Amino acid sequence: MTTRHDGELLPEVIVYEGEFVDDQDPHPQAPPTDAPGADGPRLTGRAARRAAHAAATIARVLAAHTLPGLRHVWTLTVHWAGVRYMTRDEIRRRIVHQQLEHHTGRREDALNARDTTLKQINRMVTKAVDEGLTDPQKKRLRDLGAEADRRRNGLAVLNAMPFNPNQPTTEQIDRWRATRGALRFTLVVVPALATLAAVTVTLPVTVLATGPALLGAGWWLTRHPVPLVARPVPADLLIPELDPPRGYRLEEPCPTHSAAAHAPAGGPAPADAPTPPDAPPPADAPPAADGRPAAAADDQDQVQDVPVRSLREAATTGQATAVLAQAIRAEGGDLAEVVTTTQEPWGWSFYVQFNTGSPDELNKEDTYKALITRLRLRRAGLLIEGDPDAGDGAFVRALLRSPFSPEVVGPLPYRPPLSASIVDAADFGVAMDGDPLVFSLAGLMLLMVADSGGGKSGVMLALAEAATACRDAVVFNLDPVGTGVGGLGPAITLSACMDEKKITAVLMFLLALCSARARQRARYGWGNKWRVSAEHPAICVFVDEWPQLSDANKALLVRGLLLGRKEALWYYGGSQFGTRDYLGQAIGPKLSARLLGACRRVDVTELLGGGAIAEGYRADLIQAATHTQANDAGQIYAQGLPGMPNRPIRYQVREVDDEYAAKVGAERAAAGLPDLTRTLTEAGLLQQYLDLVRLCEADTAPKPAPAILATLREAFRAEGDPQALAVAQLLDHLRSEDPARWGKWDGREDRLAMVGRNLSRALKDTGADLSSTRLRDLPGEPTGYRLADVLQALEAFA
Repeated sequence: MTTRHDGELLPEVIVYEGEFVDDQDPHPQAPPTDAPGADGPRLTGRAARRAAHAAATIARVLAAHTLPGLRHVWTLTVHWAGVRYMTRDEIRRRIVHQQLEHHTGRREDALNARDTTLKQINRMVTKAVDEGLTDPQKKRLRDLGAEADRRRNGLAVLNAMPFNPNQPTTEQIDRWRATRGALRFTLVVVPALATLAAVTVTLPVTVLATGPALLGAGWWLTRHPVPLVARPVPADLLIPELDPPRGYRLEEPCPTHSAAAHAPAGGPAPADAPTPPDAPPPADAPPAADGRPAAAADDQDQVQDVPVRSLREAATTGQATAVLAQAIRAEGGDLAEVVTTTQEPWGWSFYVQFNTGSPDELNKEDTYKALITRLRLRRAGLLIEGDPDAGDGAFVRALLRSPFSPEVVGPLPYRPPLSASIVDAADFGVAMDGDPLVFSLAGLMLLMVADSGGGKSGVMLALAEAATACRDAVVFNLDPVGTGVGGLGPAITLSACMDEKKITAVLMFLLALCSARARQRARYGWGNKWRVSAEHPAICVFVDEWPQLSDANKALLVRGLLLGRKEALWYYGGSQFGTRDYLGQAIGPKLSARLLGACRRVDVTELLGGGAIAEGYRADLIQAATHTQANDAGQIYAQGLPGMPNRPIRYQVREVDDEYAAKVGAERAAAGLPDLTRTLTEAGLLQQYLDLVRLCEADTAPKPAPAILATLREAFRAEGDPQALAVAQLLDHLRSEDPARWGKWDGREDRLAMVGRNLSRALKDTGADLSSTRLRDLPGEPTGYRLADVLQALEAFA
């Protein structure tokens, strides 16, 4: 019988753990590694593996974040050294700019040479006034005068030569880029890398400084790659002389290549990367209503917003406004707004306002030149006029072409003989804004200042043409070195030119007439000014080349300017310069009217005041004419003209050519000129005037030098201009000139005495003031003639 015990007193399972030991194995197994004695080596190996893993991780991270940037550093270096940042157009402009510098350099050298010669002449003339000149110095002065003429003519020829550059081809441009890149690699990149390597090998400690710097630069450039694109053309190359000619084309590399070059690996192209014009629109671009891509549909609307770099490229008022505003602000002007923009036949006109400062600052030399460059105008193509009614406003005119086309200026009006009055306003030309240049010559004491070629004589001829058409005015013409307004011929009542004695007589007569008319005016009860009429006409005196008058005549002219206005004796002077040292006195700023053509800055400030340049009176920018190019001749600024505003705006005076002047002059003389007989009879000066007319009509031209005197001068020249020559030395030259006359005494012992006696008689018969003298400094003390005496005798006939 079996008994089952389910009680809790017995254990369920008893498990024994143990180790089987093989008694046959003499070497029992070594204790496990976690035994207490093996903890140190195990921990050291684990730490080493962990450190190596961390270092490798850091290296991979640094390499991933710096190696692209370091590679980009090399790409940047290649981009710079290879001159890839310059467009082909910029390189073309640099090549043409070298030609322009050579072109202008020749003119500057010629100008400096001319000025140097003129300074030498001025020094010798000053010395002559103070101390006199020796014969060699006189000869040197004549040679310098001839040299100055040659240099002046050469400069005129150079100025007349236009700048015609040789435009480089694409192959020449690429060759220029390759040559410049090779030089940069050879002279900059290779020496820099060699220096860095040498320093690193010699002083390894430098790696502690250069290493972190390179890693930092690589890290930054990996996150912020520099776009490798071509830069815009610098502003100093954006001048009209460097613009490409019509039809010239250059193929620029596609900008997408440069944009892709700097994009991070595997990343998108930069947001500001340029897109080729012929690139297809994005696939997700919404179509327009007519089925075209949206970009094509908006082309017409976006033309107003397309930025341009210069006024030459501007096609809309919005573009022109943006260009001007950007240029002014770039030069430091605190511009508030461009209020109005108008496209003119000659360019653009603007009205601008400023927040602070003054609009006059735009006329400062540096600012003005910088604006010319930024706007890409010609050298004198920017005119800035301050608004007289608003201190914060100014009118800005940008000239892209001449504002005075023949259609704008219009034809010269025909004025029949005796058809006008001197007190009436006459039409002489037009302003650049289209307003007519209309004023009266009555009561004006006027000074016209312009360089040679500035149109001074032409403007004065235009004024005289209007005066000779009047029934109550006559014209006097004075010019010490030329013919003045003599192109009007017989329409001129009295003319005294190139004769100091005649000019002096006319000026003194006019001063006497001033006093006589003052007495007449008081006797007639005419008040404080002469009443002009056909019986008592005004006298308009045109005086050209004022600085060439003698000092005495300058004083007479200034006195006439001070006294003649009330007596209807009005003077219109012309001068190449307007400063006191040329006019004789500081009379210019005191005259009622001043006209300025192409002249110096000092002439502008002398006549119109120190702030005239800043106000916009830029007569210094007007370009005088050359022998073959009209340029800006006849363009003027004006102040003090009756009925015309005093504003700095250019006017063009209509040209009166010599043929037209001669035609109307003959017509007016045939119709009869105003008669001075009555007014001069009442003044008691009729006979004095008739004597003056006879003097001015007399031929006082210098007589030619006698042939015998010219022969003596040639004899001295043939002998090298010694100080003196004896009669025996002169005889050979006299005999070669006239053998029959001077060789008939060859067989006589008193041959030299006979020659000397007949030579003295011949000189006396021709009126030459030359006598023989005993030459005591020569052996034998012969009789002869000195060079100084011969030259003095010749000057009497000059």
